[in-house]
Amino acid sequence: MRRLQEEITAFYNELYAGERKVLVFGDGDERARIMMIGEAPGEQEVLLGRPFVGKAGKNLDDFLELSGLDRRALYITNTVKFRPSRISAAGRTVNRPPSWEEIQLGLPWLLKEIELIEPEIIVTLGNVPLKALLGKDQTIGQCHGQWIHWKGTRVYPLYHPASVIYNPALKEVYRSDVMRLGEEVRMSRD
Repeated sequence: MRRLQEEITAFYNELYAGERKVLVFGDGDERARIMMIGEAPGEQEVLLGRPFVGKAGKNLDDFLELSGLDRRALYITNTVKFRPSRISAAGRTVNRPPSWEEIQLGLPWLLKEIELIEPEIIVTLGNVPLKALLGKDQTIGQCHGQWIHWKGTRVYPLYHPASVIYNPALKEVYRSDVMRLGEEVRMSRD
């Protein structure tokens, strides 16, 4: 994994020469059965150097605990390894969704990461990783909570944990989908 991270760092340093792109790599058990993939790090993730440690990470942790899944037994990463940002009208640096070009630049590295982890289950968190792996025509609204077979691995799309912050009406749907994931993982262990 360290070698892959060095290759990714060299790639982005060359591609964005002169810019300071802080990369946030995957975190967790590198032999995990379950790999969770988000879209890109945000401000807190860049500051702490770990994926899903901000408000969305707190939501994810709460839902994982509810479902009986232990974050320490998972591997969590992002499709894009740097923080996509823009300057707001107030002059602050704020997050933005990754562009399709940024997603495509990150995809080969994500595929190598998946190959190294060899998860039994991939959980996509939001539209970005879902579209990166399964194609642009997929949407989280259509696919959430359903099992999809992809390259010999089972994929389980979930709404992004931040979605319940911006759209509280999704909380019960998200909770139900996470509970279903936890049940499936427990049944497959037995």
